[in-house]
Amino acid sequence: MTADLATDPAIHRPEWAKAERIVAFAGQPLIFKGKTLGVLAVFSRAHIDQDQFEWLRTFADHAAVSIANAQAFDELTRLRRQIELERDHLREEVREVLAFGDIIGESPALKGLLRQVERVAPTDASVLLLGETGTGKELIARAIHKRSKRSSRAFISVNCAAIPSSIVASELFGHEKGAFTGAIHRRQGRFELADGGTIFLDEVGELPAETQIMLLKVLQERQFERIGGTAPIRVDVRIIAATNRNLEAAIADGVFRADLFYRLNVFPLEMPALRERRADIPLLVEYFIDRYAKRTGKRIRDISKAMLTLLQSYDWPGNIRELQNVIERAVIISDSDTLSIDERWLSGRRTPTPLTVATAPISTLATHEKDAIEAALAETKGRVSGPFGAAARLGVPSSTLESKIKALKIDKRRFK
Repeated sequence: MTADLATDPAIHRPEWAKAERIVAFAGQPLIFKGKTLGVLAVFSRAHIDQDQFEWLRTFADHAAVSIANAQAFDELTRLRRQIELERDHLREEVREVLAFGDIIGESPALKGLLRQVERVAPTDASVLLLGETGTGKELIARAIHKRSKRSSRAFISVNCAAIPSSIVASELFGHEKGAFTGAIHRRQGRFELADGGTIFLDEVGELPAETQIMLLKVLQERQFERIGGTAPIRVDVRIIAATNRNLEAAIADGVFRADLFYRLNVFPLEMPALRERRADIPLLVEYFIDRYAKRTGKRIRDISKAMLTLLQSYDWPGNIRELQNVIERAVIISDSDTLSIDERWLSGRRTPTPLTVATAPISTLATHEKDAIEAALAETKGRVSGPFGAAARLGVPSSTLESKIKALKIDKRRFK
């Protein structure tokens, strides 16, 4: 396209063109592989002849190639950065799988949990894993992902409690260049990396209030904005969250959003504590002995029945993680082919206080339960779940204890 601004009566020259003595205009589209990237426009103080116009066409073709190459380079840089981040997460995933192994156990509590996993895995429903620390929540989250239609895509694990509150939003949702001091380039967040796959938010109860709002938007609208950005980014991500906190109590205390809880709590799964899976302890001990013996180059073939009985009678407040650490320590110091464990390592052992007494009269049974629960709540300052909560002291699942507290009309808040 070319036009003579000075002689063509159909063209009105604006004042700035008159001031600059502009008399001609030429424009050529910047086209690369059939796609228009823009327009090369030239305003001239002299008339533009056909040769000059053809030269402008040639220049526009070269410019289009350069622009396309620059855009491709930017896209390659972005993709390379994404691949590097995904590679790092895949390496971490491999380390986690090798570090913990497969799901081990045959107890009714574990089998019941795995039946629930099989039911929810093929869906896209949000899952909330509840229970004490060290019970293997991430292992169950990975099992759900592997049995889902997203299994070929990324599984991104985030420990919300391990990230400083000042940067957790940036870690999850990314940031634009210059969004804050130190943001020297655009960064993708964990949600973008998990697009098409699954994101596991461990310790979700530790998220700060402003990040809870952003997470709620992702659950509601399937989109978010990077920190410092304005363009919405759509993602297709399944969310599996986990916590050892009582989120309902956190809602009552005003530190966790009720609307976010109900979005996450579509399919809750209660993780059984190891003391509820005592039949699985011999299998877990055998697995960990074999693993750490190979790692240390030792040949440990056996563990005494008395020692195994000791391990099964211990309450394991740290659950599977504590058992794993005890076996690793025992293997390291072992000098024979029979594993020995120092009983002093199990100093946290305690005898569960029974919630019911079989010989108690029916008329006094509720009173006995209420007294036992209130005593445990007083010792734990109203905390129900967790390794130091009332449920752990009483030797029952936290969900069971919550139900009994509600049925007996016990006010937990007066113990805080």
